[in-house]
Amino acid sequence: MKIKNYIITALMLAMGFIFHATIPGIAGMKFDLLLIFMIMAIILNPDIQNVIVSGLGGGIITALTTTFPGGQIPNFIDKIITALFVYALIEIMKNFKNDTIKSTILVGLGTFVSGSVFLSTAYFLVGLPAGFSLLMISVVIPTCIANIFMGLFVYKAITIATKRAISH
Repeated sequence: MKIKNYIITALMLAMGFIFHATIPGIAGMKFDLLLIFMIMAIILNPDIQNVIVSGLGGGIITALTTTFPGGQIPNFIDKIITALFVYALIEIMKNFKNDTIKSTILVGLGTFVSGSVFLSTAYFLVGLPAGFSLLMISVVIPTCIANIFMGLFVYKAITIATKRAISH
């Protein structure tokens, strides 16, 4: 990987860290805005090395800033799985022409997978503060919706800043 790509990934994860660290948790759960930036880092450079770096970095950051009791391991696992899932989706969607819609789909599905994996892993490792279905409806789905809209904003800002489409 080129140094430029590492720097872009680091900047995306740093912005995600700021959002993740400053968003307050509700009943131990918080919206995971770091996902937007992790997914954008993968979209910007859909190379398997970058995917692994992004997943590991995102996992470490969210593990350090989680408000969920015992959420460190579930956060780490979900970011790695989500990064690989997003990479697979990018490969599947290579011929899809509309980059805005493509990035929206990647952020929405990536957020859903992340939340599902996090809740599943937390359920088995440390337990959940409420029922799985209730947390899916009250936390994961609203986070998907919020991330889709914020992801569109971030995508547009990146394309304006770089004056080019960001997907390959």
